[in-house]
Amino acid sequence: MERPGSVAELTDALRGDGYLADRGLATTLHVALTLDRPVLLEGEVGVGKTEVAKALAAVLGRRLIRLQCYEGIDTHQALYEWDYARQMLQIRAFSQSRLEEDDAVDALFGPKFLVERPLLDAVRAGDRAVLLIDEVDRADDEFEAFLLELLSDFAITIPEIGTVAAERPPLVILTSNRTRELHDALKRRCLYHWVGYPTAEREAEIVLSRQPDAAAELVAKVVAAVNRLRGLDLAKPPGVAETIDWVRTLDVVGADDLDADTAADTLIAVVKDRDDLELVQSSLDQVTSGA
Repeated sequence: MERPGSVAELTDALRGDGYLADRGLATTLHVALTLDRPVLLEGEVGVGKTEVAKALAAVLGRRLIRLQCYEGIDTHQALYEWDYARQMLQIRAFSQSRLEEDDAVDALFGPKFLVERPLLDAVRAGDRAVLLIDEVDRADDEFEAFLLELLSDFAITIPEIGTVAAERPPLVILTSNRTRELHDALKRRCLYHWVGYPTAEREAEIVLSRQPDAAAELVAKVVAAVNRLRGLDLAKPPGVAETIDWVRTLDVVGADDLDADTAADTLIAVVKDRDDLELVQSSLDQVTSGA
């Protein structure tokens, strides 16, 4: 589809793809699409930040290009690299053909030896793509500064080839779990939205949109139990993704209710830390009471 003409239209389009965006998030995304601005989504793990980019790519009919950030990532891994193995084979061929040195260098660093990484791919794709820069807080300060420059002009200079620029920028979604504080300069470049845990009613609606065959009463019990888990002092509180997984797991084991015994058997879907598991196991009656 073309760019949605209103917040309501975008909200409906996302809902049709199974993503339930609240008005604040839908407004942020609508403004980003209209003004060609990047969006920074911060929030707890598992609240659906990455899914925003996937849903947008689907409803807009654009290609999703994902850059997964990690500690130590550098610009070449994100931008482009040269295919050194193919270049070495070409050098051997040149040695037999006695090609002039300047011609050989030009040929070795041509487009066919260039390996595109996500950022160069996104610049070339322009507004035909949604660029997801996932977990940007895992990258270091230098990489964050590089991203700031890229987001300003969407142009990349490759010394051996020249400058590649986007006619219109892709829609950029950056996500952060706040493992560290991002610099103000990057935040100022972006529209900002905090993605928090949904209300119990909204979370149940989200789960049912992903698992329409699930019993509404069971989903409500699972959502209530997950909210109680979030109230405990857990190192890794469960997100919406874990709520969905728990409902799916209960379906796999054939459970139609959630009591302490059933919860103990299916915690594999919702608790992902050993210390958390011990704490939850000692509190199962509390977690499932009234669920």
